[in-house]
Amino acid sequence: MSALLEVRDLRKHYPVRKGLLGRAVAKVHAVDGISFSIAERETLGLVGESGCGKSTAGKTILRLVDPTAGTIEWRGSRIEGLGRAAMRPVRRELQAVFQDPYSSLNPRLRAADIVAEPLRNYERLGAARAREQVAWLFEKVGLRPDQMVKYPHEFSGGQRQRLGIARALAVRPKLIVCDEPVSALDVSVQAQVINLLEDLQAEFGVSYLFVAHDLAVVEHISHRVAVMYLGKIVELTDKRTLFRDPQHPYTEALLSAVPVPDPQAKKKRIILQGDVPSPITPPPGCRFHTRCPYAEERCRREEPAMTEVRPGHLVACHLRTAVQP
Repeated sequence: MSALLEVRDLRKHYPVRKGLLGRAVAKVHAVDGISFSIAERETLGLVGESGCGKSTAGKTILRLVDPTAGTIEWRGSRIEGLGRAAMRPVRRELQAVFQDPYSSLNPRLRAADIVAEPLRNYERLGAARAREQVAWLFEKVGLRPDQMVKYPHEFSGGQRQRLGIARALAVRPKLIVCDEPVSALDVSVQAQVINLLEDLQAEFGVSYLFVAHDLAVVEHISHRVAVMYLGKIVELTDKRTLFRDPQHPYTEALLSAVPVPDPQAKKKRIILQGDVPSPITPPPGCRFHTRCPYAEERCRREEPAMTEVRPGHLVACHLRTAVQP
């Protein structure tokens, strides 16, 4: 599969300002050197604890915020330095579904106008044709055409998220960044929305960057998974390998916390000690060493590089340096 998106050493730092003059005295290392790719019709899950930088990574790729450093290559062309006019055709191919389905919708617009807005931005459609397209999109996401006249507050949470998906799908994007799209929904509704996203991917060939903290959801929808910790990707591989044989201690701890539906099953729970360090002053060496049960002196001094421990399985850990057969 050819890569749609190539991200190399992407960084996003936010200045911390103090004083009357607002001078920068420090910076938040929200995203601090991550690299990955997304192929056509692929879903890459991006997981980690709250505050690890996964949502910032998605916003930076969409150019909702400008990167501090690194490259973003979209379909073979770099876009990280493009201006507003040059980004316009790219934005049609890069869309987003946000975490809160209510705050991401304009409460003053009817549902039909919300979905039709991106169509009007990129296509010259008459009123009748636009309405026809919107009705078709409503049916694709499981909404009724007679709901087009409603306002966002008249929908349930799951219906509002379907409305957001219809809006993202309106201009036929190649990649949709899904920023925790089901975390605010009931469990039964989560399953419906995840199944909808999978069906739409099969029909339209769209790719997803799926940002989430729920590993069960990520396991269901993703083809590959990238695990983030304090602004860094620490492990990246296909989902079966990650859930069957994790190589990074942080990934092991995350997976040990996933509930098992069998009450008789015995599972060793890995309890991490201490708190996540501040992204303003990340620790030297491996950023996970302050909480890692296997940390050595080298981990405190030297930052581990991403190493391919087996084909397609990348890990940033000093304990995993040799290529396994």
